[in-house]
Amino acid sequence: SSGINAESQSGNPKPRVFRLPEDSAVINRYGFPSKGYEVAKQNIQSSNSHFRSNSKLGINLGVNKSSSEPLKDYIVGIEQLGSLADYLVINISSPNTPGLRDLQSRARLQELLAGVREHVRHIQHTSSCRFLLLKISPDLNDDDLKEVVELALDPENGVGGLIVSNTTTSRPENLQNPQKDEKGGLSGRPLKEISTEMIRKVYRLSDGKLPIIGVGGVDSAEDVYEKIKAGASLVQLYTSLIFRGLGHVRRIKRELVKLIEADGFTNIEEAVGADAAKVVHS
Repeated sequence: SSGINAESQSGNPKPRVFRLPEDSAVINRYGFPSKGYEVAKQNIQSSNSHFRSNSKLGINLGVNKSSSEPLKDYIVGIEQLGSLADYLVINISSPNTPGLRDLQSRARLQELLAGVREHVRHIQHTSSCRFLLLKISPDLNDDDLKEVVELALDPENGVGGLIVSNTTTSRPENLQNPQKDEKGGLSGRPLKEISTEMIRKVYRLSDGKLPIIGVGGVDSAEDVYEKIKAGASLVQLYTSLIFRGLGHVRRIKRELVKLIEADGFTNIEEAVGADAAKVVHS
């Protein structure tokens, strides 16, 4: 879930990851540790033959903490890594890089998208990379979220979808673990309802026209299904793999088939957005 940066950086000082098992959650403040675009490119090229035939590769582009020109960082990433990916992600929502979330404001995001537009189009025309996605924060207010969706819907901006969402800086009152007040982004079960409700909002704001990858608090087939019915076309999970292992993915897929069949859908696409009109009262 971390991003790749233009230049090598070690990230934030350790300790920077905190498990909250009682809460099925994790707090991280990694700060984008990365060896840089060039090393990432070499690693991807050397491993392509092993996994690319049956997999889709998304590359999450971040910004160096010391960078004074985020746009330049993203452009270099698109140019160096775009042709190796099936989709590119511009991460504008990590809470652990100072100022990064400011790029979600309408003016800054418009400027960013205008700056990367032609570079993305070139990659799309010359490689297998087809989509540019924006990864957004679950902490956006409704007005800011509406503006992000409006920009993403504008075909001139070349956005193929949104990843909803990154980690949250909020802290629910019912967290139990003593490390609950550590700084960083909170993921796992406490993020589930926050991200799912944001998926519903994005789906409604876009009239279902904007593809959504749902992320946040996914721990079961029921959680995956809830995000799909909220409006997600794809679902990612991270934190539950820490507590349950990679075999958990197979279990979720088996159980998800049963849930879809029980609701009378013939395929998963039919379920996307089925509950998007649902309003959750906190």
